[in-house]
Amino acid sequence: MTKDWKTRTQLVHEGSRRSQYGEMAEAIFLTQGFVYETAESAEARFVKTGEDEFIYARYGNPTTRMFEERIAAIEGTEDAFATASGMAAVNGALVSMLRAGDHVVAARALFGSCLYILEEVLGRYGVEVSFVDGADLDQWRAAVRPGTKAVFFESISNPTLEVIDIAAVAEIAHAAGALVIVDNVFATPVFSKAVEQGADVVVYSTTKHIDGQGRALGGVICGTVEFIRKVVEPYMKHTGGSMSPFTAWIMLNGMVTLDLRCRAMAEGAEKIAAALQGDARLSRVIHPGLASHPQHDLAARQLKRGGTMVAFDIAGGKEAAFRFLNALEIIKISNNLGDAKSIATHPATTTHQRLPDEQKAHLGITPGLIRLSVGLEDPDDLIADLMAALSAI
Repeated sequence: MTKDWKTRTQLVHEGSRRSQYGEMAEAIFLTQGFVYETAESAEARFVKTGEDEFIYARYGNPTTRMFEERIAAIEGTEDAFATASGMAAVNGALVSMLRAGDHVVAARALFGSCLYILEEVLGRYGVEVSFVDGADLDQWRAAVRPGTKAVFFESISNPTLEVIDIAAVAEIAHAAGALVIVDNVFATPVFSKAVEQGADVVVYSTTKHIDGQGRALGGVICGTVEFIRKVVEPYMKHTGGSMSPFTAWIMLNGMVTLDLRCRAMAEGAEKIAAALQGDARLSRVIHPGLASHPQHDLAARQLKRGGTMVAFDIAGGKEAAFRFLNALEIIKISNNLGDAKSIATHPATTTHQRLPDEQKAHLGITPGLIRLSVGLEDPDDLIADLMAALSAI
């Protein structure tokens, strides 16, 4: 990591490798295997892989390594392992380190697939998982105990944008010897400094802001060399969850504009949240940048900006929410986020539809809730689109 480079410079140059041809753009090494000069050199590489030495694309690849080094530099970690999807990153970070009988504490407010891993997958293999309300530090204190192996939470929860105090939870976890694993997707690498605040491991779905154009699935696990290479890598390379070289090339190109895009999207989200707040057709507007947000002060300290997401609750429930969605013109209905195009999602019937109604209610996922991922369109056009759709309900 080049410590004296600023973020935008790192996003353009960190981790770059050039072949003997001196290409300007990052090269795509579309190869699954590598050639050894002799049988002896093949044997030696399988015993110990040196710097810039590779065996098989499932284990590592020059293009993928460029992406890993670049994201690790931005995140402030020693190393990273690129995965096939965001959920491969969540699964890899947790399952690689856990065994039957281990104990994990997790926030309740999580993406539906994260809940599946914690409730179904880990439970199936004998890992005990305790769930807490993420913003309630007393619940973390009560749940974390001597021998707890890890805590897991989204720094900004999906979809209700609850902000978790990373430093406070990390202090509780570390006192018990537990590892702090943070899903940082909504916060983005641009606004969050999770490692500085106490996170040990940070995971991303790079499908979101890092690609930022809806092109490819990807994920990444960031952490110490010890954790990435001795815990994560053996699990991931043998179970097949590695990122492809072509996807890594897409992510590298996405990172060049990541800072610029996220800041423009966050500015748009702030304007939209302010425009929606107080509208009689909405029962609530959720954005960490609003003073009305329960963790507004924490978000200001921890993130500096409110992020690229806005959530709001349409009075009238599912029927009114569907009329609203169907009336949108610029904003598209989808279940992705962090895209250059603005996306509206109805979590209760899509991303979180498998949750029981009682759990949805507890998490604030109401029939009228809309999750809005703000893109790069002009905020005034987006506000006009939202207001027109609200009029249609």
